[in-house]
Amino acid sequence: MLNIQTSKLFWASCLALLVTSLSFGIRAGMMNQLGIDFQLNATQLGTITATAFWGFPLAIVVGGFIVDIIGMKRLLVMAFIFHLAGIALTIFAQGYWTLFFSTLLIGIANGTVEAACNPLVATLYPENKTTRLNYFHLWFPGGIVIGTLLVTLFVHLGIGWQVQVAMMLIPTLIYGYLFSKLEFPVTERVSSGYSSSDMYKAVLSPLFIFMFICMFGTAITELFTGQWIGLLLKNVTDNAILLLTLTTGIMVIGRAFAKPIVKQLSPQGVLLMSAILAATGLYMLSTFSGNSIFFAAVVFGIGVCYFWPTMIGFVAENIPKSGALGLNLIGGAGMFAVSIYTIFMGSFYDGLIINRLPEGAVLDTYVKAPEGSVEAGALGAAKNLAGPEVLQVTLIIPVVLIIAFTGLVLYMRSRKAKLAIA
Repeated sequence: MLNIQTSKLFWASCLALLVTSLSFGIRAGMMNQLGIDFQLNATQLGTITATAFWGFPLAIVVGGFIVDIIGMKRLLVMAFIFHLAGIALTIFAQGYWTLFFSTLLIGIANGTVEAACNPLVATLYPENKTTRLNYFHLWFPGGIVIGTLLVTLFVHLGIGWQVQVAMMLIPTLIYGYLFSKLEFPVTERVSSGYSSSDMYKAVLSPLFIFMFICMFGTAITELFTGQWIGLLLKNVTDNAILLLTLTTGIMVIGRAFAKPIVKQLSPQGVLLMSAILAATGLYMLSTFSGNSIFFAAVVFGIGVCYFWPTMIGFVAENIPKSGALGLNLIGGAGMFAVSIYTIFMGSFYDGLIINRLPEGAVLDTYVKAPEGSVEAGALGAAKNLAGPEVLQVTLIIPVVLIIAFTGLVLYMRSRKAKLAIA
């Protein structure tokens, strides 16, 4: 007889997700410094950031296919090993390629954590999936808040980014120890008796494919903006990284109070409300300046707050036969979309900057120019105009989501009515 300790497994899962999010928060805070230390331009920084988003979908999709076979515990041991390797390689990074591979390893670790923990939480709390997934995923913005505050504090104290990255070793070692000692249940799909063929049919259903495509938009709106906000708005406000802290702080509070909101609005209603607020917040972030930009960050934070866990919760509740594979394909779709979008927008951002520099200017010359020089001043002015423009282009995505989720609300209402008649 298995001795399943539900709350210990849940808290160990939260710690593992905390490491995932610390990697996002700390990296977002040190991107500018990495650019200076290793003389990297926005395209190179965009590619390094994107590797985390490549590793994630690769791991989460492969994990989705094998989690029912090898079990959630073995998957989490693999995540622990990848996290240790990625953190160590980042600390001792020597330049572009070591940063590239260390970020890739951390991305693989992050994806492996979600590949195991999303189905684990859904299995542990079958009657309360969307709410519990919101509680679990509050540790993602929670870790970003902790990470960005650590970066701000360490920069103030003059402590290098290597020490900031090393801080991630503490929760990594704790979650590795906890998971090695605990017993795990089988996944919900296996315990419910749904076959592999039921699972594959479910992930090819029109509703699943619709949610899969919508996940591209919800993930880009939340994660691209979060990762790049410090870089895009650092010339608009002196506290750009604190904008990320504020946005993610709002997300922590919102997810902690998910239960009454999900109950009142239903998962699809929450998604529609989120898209409206995210679009409003993104528009405000791209047009406001001065202290009013912090109000814009609050609106945006409330908007993106419920996207990720509610997308996964909707699939877990309404397409249960898709099992762990369904949950992990949704997560993988989100991260893959962010990786492609980040690379595209990195070069788009460089292009916007070049257009605002003197004719014939070579971007590398301006990036490497000493602080206080004419070139450095021109680069700062160009970035000041280019950052909000990137956000305005991204604004199209949540606007499309408003239309999509309005359709989803109407579809689910008619489906519920048909079931009531039947």
